[in-house]
Amino acid sequence: MIAYSNFAPMHTQIKHELDEAYKRVMDSNWFILGKELKLFEQEYADYCGSKYCIGVGNGLDALHLIIRGYGIGEGDEVILPANTYIATALAVSYSGAIPVFVDCDRDTYNIDVSQIENKITSKTKAIIAVHLYGKTAEMETINKIAKKHNLKVIEDAAQAHGAYYKGKRVGNLGDAAGFSFYPGKNLGALGDAGAITTNDKQLAEKIYALRNYGSVEKYHHIYQGFNSRMDELQAAFLRIKLRYLDEWTEQRRKIADYYLEKLADLDVKLSNTENKEENVWHIFPVITKYRESVKKEMERNEIGVLTHYPIPIHLQEAYRELGYEQGDFPVSEQYAQQEISLPIWVGMTKKDCDVVVDIFRYAVKEQV
Repeated sequence: MIAYSNFAPMHTQIKHELDEAYKRVMDSNWFILGKELKLFEQEYADYCGSKYCIGVGNGLDALHLIIRGYGIGEGDEVILPANTYIATALAVSYSGAIPVFVDCDRDTYNIDVSQIENKITSKTKAIIAVHLYGKTAEMETINKIAKKHNLKVIEDAAQAHGAYYKGKRVGNLGDAAGFSFYPGKNLGALGDAGAITTNDKQLAEKIYALRNYGSVEKYHHIYQGFNSRMDELQAAFLRIKLRYLDEWTEQRRKIADYYLEKLADLDVKLSNTENKEENVWHIFPVITKYRESVKKEMERNEIGVLTHYPIPIHLQEAYRELGYEQGDFPVSEQYAQQEISLPIWVGMTKKDCDVVVDIFRYAVKEQV
């Protein structure tokens, strides 16, 4: 059996350090907005190359608080890719704004930058650039469009910790970035957590307050805020994991390179390998018209696989009110029907990878 994801090798490697961090926090008797969070915020800001980092409850909250921090709300529009997890759209909806979808690029899976300007109206306030699967969006073009139309650029970097775009790390490619540290992420907490990075001092100061009931001084509230604070335990655990992130990313890249080499001759679509050294491979996606048959064969052989994502946001019941129909975003819809994600995790052995490759090759060739 090979699981789709497996945290055990990674956590075994650092168990002693995690135990020490747990003891340190317990002994401090300080669990919210303390020393560990301040240290993590500084260390993660340094890692991303940004001036500020604000630790929050989860990745959805990170995006939502950025949108709120910029004063985007009722009646405003925010552009985002149709091919992403629903949290990206929910962050917009929570603010009262309207998510406006753009189809994805056939080669990169990220937002198709050639279609963005067609969706800009007088109500548009921001573009959310999702770095899907660990590959950065085309930020140079997105930033040019945003500057031309006076829009904010928000990175959804939930799947891209440590990824690069033309020599700069994510978290420092737009006006602000939202990160998730859900346990399955490349940099994952041992529970829920998220963060915002930015170089915008005014935004950072507002979000520091918004995450804590709208308060910067106890019992003095300048905003109608929220309760979204990364706790001390998660901050302590993330500080340890951050030190290993680049090492672990290299392991993921080696696995991805192996898959790319061994599956190249199959009748499937693999990830675009342009600037692949900048990709952190949170997910290894494969597009195949035989998805359901291949998935069954992989599962029959106890190989864990997933689909990201089987129903596009615009066709979800939750967003029926927006009036989208089947066929509105053909590339995103095609990939929803054909994408399959292969196991890729820290600690996978060559033997594990060989089994995945062998079964996948067999499953695809059986359909040809």
